[in-house]
Amino acid sequence: MKLATQIIEDIRNGKADALLTDIYVDESLLDTQKERYIAAIEKFISLYGDKEVEVFSAPGRSEVSGNHTDHQHGEVLAAAINLDIIAITAPRDGEIKVLSDDYDLKAVAVDDLEKKAEEEEGTSEGLIRGTLARFKELGLHIGGFEAYMTSEVLQGSGLSSSAAFEVMIGTVLSGLYNDMTVSPVLIAQIGQYTENVYFGKPCGLMDQCASSVGALIHIDFKDNDHPVVEKVDVDFSSFHHSLCIVDVHASHADLTDDYAAIPTEMKEVAHFFGKEFLREVSEDEFKAHIPELREKMSDRCVIRALHFFKEDARVEKAVSALKNNDFDTFKSVIKSSGDSSYKYLQNIYSNHDETNQAVSIALGLSEDILGDKGVCRVHGGGFAGTIQAFVEDDYVETYKTEIEKYFGEGSCHILKVRKYGGKKVEL
Repeated sequence: MKLATQIIEDIRNGKADALLTDIYVDESLLDTQKERYIAAIEKFISLYGDKEVEVFSAPGRSEVSGNHTDHQHGEVLAAAINLDIIAITAPRDGEIKVLSDDYDLKAVAVDDLEKKAEEEEGTSEGLIRGTLARFKELGLHIGGFEAYMTSEVLQGSGLSSSAAFEVMIGTVLSGLYNDMTVSPVLIAQIGQYTENVYFGKPCGLMDQCASSVGALIHIDFKDNDHPVVEKVDVDFSSFHHSLCIVDVHASHADLTDDYAAIPTEMKEVAHFFGKEFLREVSEDEFKAHIPELREKMSDRCVIRALHFFKEDARVEKAVSALKNNDFDTFKSVIKSSGDSSYKYLQNIYSNHDETNQAVSIALGLSEDILGDKGVCRVHGGGFAGTIQAFVEDDYVETYKTEIEKYFGEGSCHILKVRKYGGKKVEL
């Protein structure tokens, strides 16, 4: 560990240039990231004093294929991206105290780990307490720390800011108290547990796994306790396409019921067959019983189940296409995924607020702007947040300029896939 002021000096002297370029992929971001790190460390010093610190990073994620398949133990293709949370940390006796950007979180005592549903459900404090509790349950070491965190992963953006925060807390605890020995997959599982139990939001494991493991990964959740994680070894730049995420500036507030309805309705179909998850049901068996299913449950349950079967199969097609350097097939799969999410999964806008359809507008405009220069789809959980587009490199600035006419300057993020998940930044 180094003094905070020493790390600042090292960054200014260029000693961290290679490391930061390696983490953030895009060399043009180096100066920005250096300034960001220095500002964060200076903020830590102003809050807690100049002391020896450890620095950590946890990235946002982009779901590439497999929209709402993870909670049914299906398959997904996801990528860590070069937008992240960074944390400047130091050990602290008895509690975790965090200032996250300008939000001063209440201190969480390490010896008070009972769930506080009324006070902390839906809060960052709940996520911290849940992570501590799960670490302890699993026999891992826990302890307090003080931290200043700053995030580029915008809340409600579909880039999974909550998962990045969960991964960050787990990574800090791994780094400060477990010698970085807690596996990335286990940190992801702990994050899912705390979001489900302490935060009160049902979710699968994809977001946390993509953030924690890093790179472009194919995840098979058939055994949710032991997901099979495969890094897909492909150089995205060789396809001469950029990954664009467009923030449509629609809030995720009050959408928990919309999200929760998807796994609930899919499980209702699975339960008809005596199974817990759709992954355990064959598509042929499902189709053979559709008339009976329609008698016993809503049509939306049935059509969402149909999405699952088709989307789960698309993931392997997308992975295979990338491995074979067949980007045209990959784009075709991405377009099919988007069409299915719109028509069958129906997570483009909320049925509780059908007058607000920012995602629908973004998709319609993007298809018009892109023509044959790219493909687009809903991104992440849906209903609000962001869309995703794969755009030819020589057209990406045109796409960015045109789509930002509708959603504002800075709404289109041109991203890179980063090779690292949650990590200690060895400055």
